[in-house]
Amino acid sequence: MSLFARTVLALALTFLYAPILVLIVYSFNASKLVTVWGGFSTHWYGVLFADGPLIAAALVSLKVAVLSAAIAGVLGTCAALALDRHGRFFGRGAYTGLLYAPMVMPEVITGLSLLLLFVGIGLDRGIGTLVIAHATFATGFVAVVVGARLKGLDRSLEEAAADLGAGPARVFFGITLPLIAPAVAAGFLLAFTLSLDDLVIASFVSGPGATTLPMRIYSQVRLGVNPEINAASTLLIATVGLVVLAASWLTGRKGRAG
Repeated sequence: MSLFARTVLALALTFLYAPILVLIVYSFNASKLVTVWGGFSTHWYGVLFADGPLIAAALVSLKVAVLSAAIAGVLGTCAALALDRHGRFFGRGAYTGLLYAPMVMPEVITGLSLLLLFVGIGLDRGIGTLVIAHATFATGFVAVVVGARLKGLDRSLEEAAADLGAGPARVFFGITLPLIAPAVAAGFLLAFTLSLDDLVIASFVSGPGATTLPMRIYSQVRLGVNPEINAASTLLIATVGLVVLAASWLTGRKGRAG
């Protein structure tokens, strides 16, 4: 890389990650003022874990993320198999477009449309509607990850199992699923991350008793930022970062296995 390219890359990375690093550093600030450094301290992490409403919101986020990721993992895998194994069929283009539309649609539009749907069918907003909403927009991401793995899958193993008398279900659970398992796991982790840090869609479809962690942080920030919010944001960043690293590791493992 030329000196100019390295300089541009360094500036871009600084622009992206410097604010996050500042937030993490100031989460260990002993001062009550977020802009004044008062020395290193983990006091605000103790305050955070004693904050009942914030911990309750974190538990809601984890519950919704696990459930929606599980649903998106199953639906996304089925969608990827349908697109990969059935070739051209009537309505394939429309099916593909509808599957991937939530990935590119503005979250405000997705959240508003889901809100109108839930109100129209008389479904009370809460954890259930949050799970449905997050599974809806995460399914397409899982389908992309699993579909990429299916493209490079050696079909001869499935054909050999079928020739030996294995039925479609036995071939899928004995051959296909183990081969695509890293991609399915990576898709699950990606869906988990998308659900965990979502704010816009959750703001539309949540209800009483279903306040997620990003929603709680946003509501407290409007009243003023304090080091406790920095600590909560740091833990959220760490969780998302670990999940992304795990998904990347699984994707790399999948690529090496392929």
